[in-house]
Amino acid sequence: MTESAPESDSGADEEPAVLARRTLPVLLVIAGVAFLLDLGTKALVVAKMTPGEPISIIGDVVRLTLVRNPGAAFSMATGMTWLLTLIAAAVVVGVIRIGRSLRSVSWAIGLGLVLGGAVGNLIDRLFRAPGPLQGHVVDFISVTRWWPVFNVADSSIVCGAILLVALTVFGFEPDGTHSRRAEDGDRE
Repeated sequence: MTESAPESDSGADEEPAVLARRTLPVLLVIAGVAFLLDLGTKALVVAKMTPGEPISIIGDVVRLTLVRNPGAAFSMATGMTWLLTLIAAAVVVGVIRIGRSLRSVSWAIGLGLVLGGAVGNLIDRLFRAPGPLQGHVVDFISVTRWWPVFNVADSSIVCGAILLVALTVFGFEPDGTHSRRAEDGDRE
């Protein structure tokens, strides 16, 4: 996951707009794949499963369990579905705006995962029962009995966020540069 700084030989003659045009397609393809995987798995689960009848994959550790979630992660904010819908829409708009000027492929991958997951859950909130801005998200992946049930969109958001945090911690910037702060922290 190495990033080359714009001043390296590979990018020295390229304008920032050219680099941004190269990363936006990466972001959009990653988002599209995450979204389609989420949409496809939800459609399959809704068509083939019955709520309350889990399917064991690995004993009680990994099961498929159809749940309709009106809230956020860990079933928080269940009475504020409309607000969660608006937040998801804002995330989608924000990621697309950032993506237009992005010059780091690694950041494009992380933001693409976040965007694909946000769109997947946003579609549920807009088009599933009980109605627009109040739709319940389809969750179906259950690992252990104490962890909440989740879906592909949730996994995509979490993996994207972890990647973005790691990039930040190790000094990789959205503009494709590598900051000195990571190296300075190693010397102390």
